[in-house]
Amino acid sequence: MAQRMVAPAALQEGFLGVESARTSAGLGITASYWQDKESIRRWREHALHQIAIERGHKEWYRHYCLRICKVEYQRCF
Repeated sequence: MAQRMVAPAALQEGFLGVESARTSAGLGITASYWQDKESIRRWREHALHQIAIERGHKEWYRHYCLRICKVEYQRCF
């Protein structure tokens, strides 16, 4: 589902990118990057994202964390 959400997210104003990783056991993390809090709010309210959130609650996750963070600096090697 995370991969299926990338295309509609990318069409949203303020979308900057996404990173996702999964273990062979299925444990995963997806981080999406947005220009500002308003862009995050609009994505949260997007109809397709709402469906994914609802399915996540009902089908996939007993527990999960949502973090909204500001990236101040990045250095990649």
